[in-house]
Amino acid sequence: MRVLEGRWPRGAADAGLVALTVLPPLLSQPHVDTSGVAWAALAAYETVAALLLVLRRHRPATAFVTVFGALVAALVGSASEGAKLTPLVFVPLAVLLYNLGSHGTSGRRTGAALAGAAVLAVLGLAGNRMTTGSAEYRGGLDVLAVLAPLPLAWAMGFAARSRRALLAAAEQRAAEAGRARRLEAAQAAQRERARIAREMHDVVAHSLTLLVVHAEALRARGGELPEWARPRVDDLAAAGRQSSGELRDLLRMLRDPAEAAPLQPLPGLGELAELLDSHRSAGGTVEVRMGTTESALESVPAPVQAAGYRVVQEALANARRHAPGAPVRLTVDGGAGRLRCEVENSRGERRGAAGAGTGLGLVSMRERVGAVGGELTAEPTGDGGFRVVATLPWEPWEKAGA
Repeated sequence: MRVLEGRWPRGAADAGLVALTVLPPLLSQPHVDTSGVAWAALAAYETVAALLLVLRRHRPATAFVTVFGALVAALVGSASEGAKLTPLVFVPLAVLLYNLGSHGTSGRRTGAALAGAAVLAVLGLAGNRMTTGSAEYRGGLDVLAVLAPLPLAWAMGFAARSRRALLAAAEQRAAEAGRARRLEAAQAAQRERARIAREMHDVVAHSLTLLVVHAEALRARGGELPEWARPRVDDLAAAGRQSSGELRDLLRMLRDPAEAAPLQPLPGLGELAELLDSHRSAGGTVEVRMGTTESALESVPAPVQAAGYRVVQEALANARRHAPGAPVRLTVDGGAGRLRCEVENSRGERRGAAGAGTGLGLVSMRERVGAVGGELTAEPTGDGGFRVVATLPWEPWEKAGA
């Protein structure tokens, strides 16, 4: 039989309940009375019970009162003709009484249903005494003995409903607690971002501003500088201004990530020429191999271009720090739905400065590449150099932007 999400379908469950409720009276009736009157009364009652069992969830009070009335009518009618029904005819009534306690959400309707059942029971006893002459077919203590345990069925249904309500309340409290924890974590993260932004503004931004001011002062007195120093000062001032702009964007993003639109566009592959010029002006050498045209690279999605630019930028900076004077080879290839950037440097002409760098360059590159779903390989080469290869797929970003 088909199972949905680990549970029986409601239709199959209802059919099984009807069968388990209706069959016991039919199977036990031959041992009590086989007369046609008894079978007719039982068949009419079972038909009504089967129909109301299917509708029990929608109208629990109505289903209970209706089946109780049908049972009273069947018992009184059969007794008036000298026929008896099996005691198991009370099974459907017990099921509906449990259903009343489990699904009867209105206390007023439940009370009215129980009161109506009591009235029907009194009327049934009165009708039984009026239509039956033999004491053998008159209901009395034997009927009450059968009805006495039935309130336990209602109590079990009420307990089941109470348990469901407690579980729902517990789930709601757990959900609210989870939302509160997430909100508290987000607020704590925002406070930490604001603290970092303040520290960066007070320390890094201040020092960077002084650097730019000194560089501009040197440019103003360029006539007094040696010829070789003038372009270096210009590059220093330009790099300081660019870093200041990027730092402002970073501080705004730290303070309010939701509204931190960058003041200047993200760098991309179109700015590689300027990046390479700055590398050369800093004393580095670089050989460029473009495996595809610049127009084709312009079609690469912006997030992938920015990640590729940052990888090349960090790899060139690492080459200057750790292998001064070493020739660098840059290969950029875009095709087959991916961007491949390879930066390789040989052994440096002299040792790098002690303690150069923060040790976070490779970590930052891996995080940037991983953020766009790419792969990064960074490893030494056999000749004492170093190679960085970033493979960045852009098909997912094209689909996201479509």
